[in-house]
Formats: sequence, C-alpha cells, structure tokens
Amino acid sequence: MIVLGIETSCDETSAGVVRGGCEVLSNVVASQANLHARYGGVVPEVASRKHLECMLPVVLEALDHAGVTWRELGGLAVTNRPGLLGALLVGVSAAKALAYALKIPIAPVHHLEGHLYSTFLAAPDLTDQFPLLALIVSGGHTQIIRMDRHCEYQLLGTTRDDAAGEAFDKGARLLNLPYPGGPEVAALASQGDPARVLMPRSYLGDTLDFSFSGVKTALRTFIARDNGKTNLADIAAGYQEAIVVMLTRTLQRAIHSTGIKTFCVCGGVAANRRLQESMKAMAQAEGCRLILPDTQLCTDNAAMIAAAGWYRLQHADSSPLSFDTLAVSPLALATISS
Repeated sequence: MIVLGIETSCDETSAGVVRGGCEVLSNVVASQANLHARYGGVVPEVASRKHLECMLPVVLEALDHAGVTWRELGGLAVTNRPGLLGALLVGVSAAKALAYALKIPIAPVHHLEGHLYSTFLAAPDLTDQFPLLALIVSGGHTQIIRMDRHCEYQLLGTTRDDAAGEAFDKGARLLNLPYPGGPEVAALASQGDPARVLMPRSYLGDTLDFSFSGVKTALRTFIARDNGKTNLADIAAGYQEAIVVMLTRTLQRAIHSTGIKTFCVCGGVAANRRLQESMKAMAQAEGCRLILPDTQLCTDNAAMIAAAGWYRLQHADSSPLSFDTLAVSPLALATISS
C-alpha cells in the first residue's frame, strides 16, 4: 500500500509518500523557520496562515517527486495531535477532503508516534526486534517509551518541566543566539570545552523522569555572575553536556531496569551530534543496538507520519472523517489494543 502523509503540527508544512511502511518515495518539507525568526519563536496564527498557502503546492510536489498519481494512493495519514491547534486543523482539513474525494481510508496519527516510526524508516527490520525502548526528544517532548508491538506504547519516563529541546531554545536566548536555538547552541558548543563550565545534572530518585529547569536556571545564574569573563563557546558546551548526560544516563537506567537491548533516539534533538556520540558510546558499552534516524527524519516531516499511518491501516485502523484534532493528547491514548 502507498500512503500519503501530511504533517502541520507546528511550523513545517510537509507531505510525504511511503510505500510498504518503510520505503520513502518522497518527503517534502516547507519550513517557516526564517519567517518566525524575527519573533524569536513560532507565532501560531502566522504558522496557520502559512500552512494554508503551502499545503496544496507541497502535496503536489510530494506526489510528483514520488512519481505517484492520486489513483495509486491506498491510504492517507495525517497528524491530528498534539500541536498548535490552528496549524493542525489546516493539515487535518486537507487530509479529510482528500480522503473523501479519493474514497480511500485515512488514519489520524499522534505526532510522537510519527517520530517513533521514523526509526522504522531508518531500520525496517525493527519489526523483528520487539520489545524496544525509544527516547523521544524534541522541542516540546522528552519521553522514554516501551514498545512491545506495533502501535502499542507504554510510558516509562517523561519530563517534569521543560523538554530537552525547549531547554536548548531557552538556553540559546540566554546566550543571545538566534532562533531556532537548538542548532545554534550545538554549533557554538562544538567550538568549546565542556569541562571548563560544569552545569548541574538532575536525577529524580528511582524514576525515569527528567527535569531540565535546574540546568536552565544554573545557566542564567552563571551568565549573570560571570560578567562576560568566560568564553561563550565553553558555556554553551557545558550547558549542552549537562543536557546530553541527563538524557543518556536516564535512558541507560531504563535499559538496566527493563533488560531491553534495542533502543532508538528520535525527534528533533536526536539530530544533535553530541547526543548521538553519547548514545553511541553508551550503546557500545551496554552491548545494545542503537537506531538513529537520518537528520531529515529527526525533525518534523510527513514521511514518518505516512509510515505510522501505514501500520495503523494494516490494523484496519481507518477512522471516520469525524475524528478530532487535539492540541494536547498523551501518546498512551494512541495505543491500539491487540
């Protein structure tokens, strides 16, 4: 089956075509990063209007790149939760209209479920590797998920405050770096020495939860007291290292507690090179298999939504066109009972 995916949960308008749940035929992303840079962050109403402008051209480009006609599509998948409500509604409305006109099934997909299935695009044989652990780490989410089979998710740990990506973005503002902040912090940190500025790490007892508010406060306090004496690259490197170490060690504890030897790291922050290096070293030390999606599949994209939708449609999880669009929704509620 060939599935067209649509993703508009934040500020990327994306359409992608996936065949068989693992073969990416196209993955078109129209980014609004430059548009929102002047505001220092995503403006929801601006994002929604831009999605309206880009939706049809992006879908047509995705079909053209894939070499696929409307009639060859076997199903549709669209992000319907969570995200910016106005932005989501643009994508959901377009997908529903196409499903109705083409008379093909449609699967609503949780945004985090899409990130999880980006790893199946990177490693199709993961279907034979259950159970697996996943660290989803992005601007709005930081969670450790256990998967025992397709479309079944168990939350093992989550952030108590900021997500890791949010901590990177807020750290960038404190360092006077431009939007989007995460890549800017990583670029600056690559020029510094993390050992010169040690930031605190937070571990929440016996849980697998995260907390990044403390390291963010520590950065603000350090900058205020330092008065420009310390190299900014060293500060960025120390800040990044604290976040990376917290993510790596907590996931390592999840591996120890579950005994699961296959894990993946996905989401926008998974593109961070220092995090990738730390996870690779940990996987080698633990004798685990690590799956990291390609950079273009880490950030928000529609190919991952199409992949997740393909698996849902294999479960006959086609939804009526009346399904809701939600700004907030736990991933656990996306589970399909076996």
